[in-house]
Amino acid sequence: MSLVIDTLRTSTITEELSDAEVQILGSLFEVKSYKAGEQITKPGDEGHDNLFILANGDIEVKIHNGSEISTIHVLKPGDLAGIITFVGGAASHISATLFAMGDTQVLSLERARFETLINSHPMIMYRVMRGVVRNVHGIVRRMNMQAVEMSNYIFSSKGRY
Repeated sequence: MSLVIDTLRTSTITEELSDAEVQILGSLFEVKSYKAGEQITKPGDEGHDNLFILANGDIEVKIHNGSEISTIHVLKPGDLAGIITFVGGAASHISATLFAMGDTQVLSLERARFETLINSHPMIMYRVMRGVVRNVHGIVRRMNMQAVEMSNYIFSSKGRY
């Protein structure tokens, strides 16, 4: 259980939770282990609505570019994955495949288990979802910054390149 609690404390989803609330949330997670190169999720995984939090190791996020496969990001401990389906999005909207890089442990939370908190602990749910939004906002900010850097590089603007 300490792996779960320690990992949750590194994640944005618990920033607003007390220690007791983290314990309650932590009891809902399952720890999953993967070997190097093992696939964690892929586009179109039907019936998959789990939120993943990387506990240790690294996860490579890859997408198909026509005939090529490209790594677009490497997740580090505390990072989230599976957000789209966890919040109710369709599996058909997923375009990335997640692969373990080396021995990797992931916390996995099924949406149905999380939803058991609706009546008993609604503020935990609310605060966790605020953390999920903060996480997504961080991803969007990083991607916007990368797009600006790429644009500057391509168009040699502002005399930087």
